[in-house]
Amino acid sequence: CIGARRTPRRLSLTADGVAFYERCVRILADIEDAERLAGGGDRPAGKVRLSTSAAYANHVLIPVLPEFLRANAEISVDLTLTDTVIDLMGEHVDVAVRAGQLENSRLIARKLGATRMMVVGSPAYIRQAGTPATVTDLDRHTTIGLCTARSVEHWPFTVDGRRMTVPTLGRTQTNDGEGLRRMALAGVGLARLACFMIEADVAAGRLIPLLEAFNPGDRKECHAVYLGQGGPLPARVHALIDFLVARGRIPPVAEG
Repeated sequence: CIGARRTPRRLSLTADGVAFYERCVRILADIEDAERLAGGGDRPAGKVRLSTSAAYANHVLIPVLPEFLRANAEISVDLTLTDTVIDLMGEHVDVAVRAGQLENSRLIARKLGATRMMVVGSPAYIRQAGTPATVTDLDRHTTIGLCTARSVEHWPFTVDGRRMTVPTLGRTQTNDGEGLRRMALAGVGLARLACFMIEADVAAGRLIPLLEAFNPGDRKECHAVYLGQGGPLPARVHALIDFLVARGRIPPVAEG
């Protein structure tokens, strides 16, 4: 197999194999676009595969998705929801929306904004457990956080001008940000969430901001990422990326 590396457990592509595969993908996409244009079409067409988190989809993308579909009647969107960082090439995904620091890769990124983070709890939980006044009070509270197979989330704080972190080693963890929000709303414990996810909950009193005096003010950036090597993007993919940059941005949230 050209550009492949075989081990007893798996077959993987070498760097040359990856480049070869990406070029083939782009060639096939170019052929599809060329056939469409030769037929007299003047609009992007075909299926775009988009992967993103449930949080971004529910709070940002889905409310504006009908606008994209109306403006691009010949495009269909295959939407996959996951907080897992996927291999775009291996999963045959055209575009992924990712939050947090990007690792060095062959991907091209378009920034969709940045969100402030906030520790919150439900009124029911606070009535039962009390309001934490200092970071050390978290030792007496139930915290819930994001986790992966390899790591547990640590919450950053600024205390007396110094940065410190607190691991969320509570009884309940999840790898899904929207699930984390729902557990906080249900009173399972305290959570640290992106403000764009909980702005309406805070305004309605469903979640209460906590420990804001110790909030370090860090931002979590959000990007649309895609494979860009091997030639121009198919028109349908280009149309979705441009739409995300224009209408799928993380809304700015005022300082607390």
